[in-house]
Amino acid sequence: MTRRSSRGLAVLMAASLALAACASETTDESGSPAPSPSNGSVQDPVAITYEGGIYVLDGETLRVAHTVTLDGFNRVNPAGNATGVFVSTEAGFQVLDAATGTMTDITYPGAKPGHVVLHGDRTILFTDGTGEVHSFVSADLADGKPAGRQYKTAQPHHGVAVELRDGTLVVTLGTEESRPGAIALDKDGKEIARSEECPGVHGEAVAQGEVVAFGCKDGVLLFKNGAFVKVPSDRAYGAVGTQVGSGDSPVLLGDYKIDPDAEREFPEQFALIDTVANALTVVPMPEGVSYSFRSLARGPKGEGLILGTDGKLHVVDPATGTFAASWPVVAAWKEPMNWQEPRPALFVRGDTAYVTEPVSRKVHRLDLTTGTIVGSVELPSAPNEISGTLSAH
Repeated sequence: MTRRSSRGLAVLMAASLALAACASETTDESGSPAPSPSNGSVQDPVAITYEGGIYVLDGETLRVAHTVTLDGFNRVNPAGNATGVFVSTEAGFQVLDAATGTMTDITYPGAKPGHVVLHGDRTILFTDGTGEVHSFVSADLADGKPAGRQYKTAQPHHGVAVELRDGTLVVTLGTEESRPGAIALDKDGKEIARSEECPGVHGEAVAQGEVVAFGCKDGVLLFKNGAFVKVPSDRAYGAVGTQVGSGDSPVLLGDYKIDPDAEREFPEQFALIDTVANALTVVPMPEGVSYSFRSLARGPKGEGLILGTDGKLHVVDPATGTFAASWPVVAAWKEPMNWQEPRPALFVRGDTAYVTEPVSRKVHRLDLTTGTIVGSVELPSAPNEISGTLSAH
């Protein structure tokens, strides 16, 4: 899933009651209380969920600037500007002003808030429980809740949508029982393309040239040049779900699973999808190394990044599929069976990678130009999901 399924959010029994959460004392790297910044604001914040709330860290120093109390299992995604983070709660999507550590009154209500997509200057929300899509200019969040563009799918489902620069809206098709593909609508809402050749459609990514990709149980479905193109797997079941793209590369990085009967597959290979050649290449991980859906990202030059269960951040050349580097970051780990349980997770912003290590309650900051860990912090509670704002610089 890039990112952002909301199954299991029913456990958030008290989340909607905590939306007015306030910031508490900050803590320093030892976990001890420390004074808040004089203006209460933090630069380039990083948001990290834990059982009971969200820590907001200074992206440079890793200092815990704010602690937001919020019961239940919470999900976080960039809102698309320098201060905001979308938090998925039982009530819907709500914006956390991460710079000040306060929950705003900007809310998009609806059951099972799912994927948050950033593309161009827009933020696109998909609410699984209602099938509602909200697309708006990200910068408009500074002035309150943007009106933006709204669309509702024929039936609610676990889906995702992307709006392109010319106003084309590409959105998944599905029901609660099945998800067969996607459609494309022009800026006036008229359907211009459709494909039902993507069983189990899940996850999205955008490659160089605004090529949109959706994962399928048997490959990838591309939307390019106004039409859908199916890129098949090399086997009957070769499932791609989570994908990450880069405007600097025509090649997408995706997970790749091969066991349709597995309760929880621990993939030891990944996919590279060439959106120009319409080809999918399967690449093995180092022997015995797997990864999770929170392990994939792209670097500042479009390089692929995979956080392996060997504790290393593997750097992949998307053009060749070779490993350019493997940098030790955390201790070796194993993915839990329950997708909501903490495991090492990766968030990348510019030339910096942030990696969580739940077993030690730590977060590490990695310089992607050198592979060097330049900072670490120990949190009071084990970190789970990690995200952040767009850089203000």
